[in-house]
Amino acid sequence: MSYYEIQGGRPLFGRLSIHGAKNSVLPILAACLLAPGQSVLHNCPDLSDVAATLDILRLLGCRVEREGGAVTVDASALGRADIPEHLMREMRSSVIFLGALLARLGEAELSYPGGCELGPRPIDLHLAALRALGAEILEEQGALRCRRRNGAPWGREICLAIPSVGATENAMLAACGCPGLTTILGAAREPEIVDLQNFLRAMGAKVTGAGGSAISITGGAPLHPAEYRVMGDRIAAATYLCSAAVTEGEIEVDGIEPDTLTAVLACLEEAGCTLHTDPGRIVLACSAPLRGVRQVRTAPYPGFPTDAQAILMAALAGGEGATLFVENMFDSRYRHVDELRRMGADIQVAGRAAMVSGAGRLHGAAVRATDLRGGAALVVAGLGAEGTTQVSGLGHIRRGYERFPQNLRALGAEIREIPA
Repeated sequence: MSYYEIQGGRPLFGRLSIHGAKNSVLPILAACLLAPGQSVLHNCPDLSDVAATLDILRLLGCRVEREGGAVTVDASALGRADIPEHLMREMRSSVIFLGALLARLGEAELSYPGGCELGPRPIDLHLAALRALGAEILEEQGALRCRRRNGAPWGREICLAIPSVGATENAMLAACGCPGLTTILGAAREPEIVDLQNFLRAMGAKVTGAGGSAISITGGAPLHPAEYRVMGDRIAAATYLCSAAVTEGEIEVDGIEPDTLTAVLACLEEAGCTLHTDPGRIVLACSAPLRGVRQVRTAPYPGFPTDAQAILMAALAGGEGATLFVENMFDSRYRHVDELRRMGADIQVAGRAAMVSGAGRLHGAAVRATDLRGGAALVVAGLGAEGTTQVSGLGHIRRGYERFPQNLRALGAEIREIPA
């Protein structure tokens, strides 16, 4: 099993351009199915989740080509609506193909998706939204068989019980194929939803309201392929900023809008970092051990993102003072805690709450990633730790970070991948 070997304690300095957002590009790639013809996506990150999505598109009959950071998807020959189990199990977000296939072909068949094990993440909200838009969905032996009912009422009002990002995206994609007006109430407000809206508009779709709690789609009109640039990955940016903070360095990250990271930047500032922001750019400097933050509560956007919880926790665990974390989004998102404890972290967990008492500088250890963001957190901890840290379970990390060790080395980190 390959692993990262990190010699901690090297301050990070320099400038880094942030790759395209994983959580944005995946639904946008699914949206390419909505129109025959050739769509081109720029700033498309080279991630294992993206590679799995491209494999699904090829299987469905699309022609897919990658050249550097640009991916071309030609959906002219889309010829099948079923996705085999082995591809669905590679990532949970593959369920996003439901809405796109229903809109384009009127049917879809797939198994329940895989991905990180973060506790129950039922897709009932996705299915309820699609049923409201006229889909008949049968659930049999772990498979979902969906088809458009003949004469079904289409455009209508959908009310989501919670602001689920995936359910919002699936409803948006499905509604593009539904004649009439669809309004999604209680919609997720994340910047990635706005990015999907902007791509759909580039395809000729009539979509408004993304970024707010009500999104309107007037569907049924023919769409056309589009050329589009994917937004920067705000969680990757948060990871590099925390890496610089824990090593008492100074870095500039470009290609990311600061207002998409307001909650994270506020915590870093409270922890003692100096921040400067401009459109598309964030500069962070830290010259002393991080201080505890009063409280970090994960919440739907614009609250503190659950994807950044483990990463900030790892940075603060090697600092000074106490921080209370409350995880409100997922039941099993403290799986990184036991691994951080191996490095000397003082973290007490009770249900959804975790009290982090800064232990001063952590020490290196052999640790294992069990999910994407928890794996990134272990790298952050290793960068600030004393001695050598070995992080295994790299398959999780590759799902969301492009050229992770190379980028860190360019900033001055001593990190290398040791092959199996």
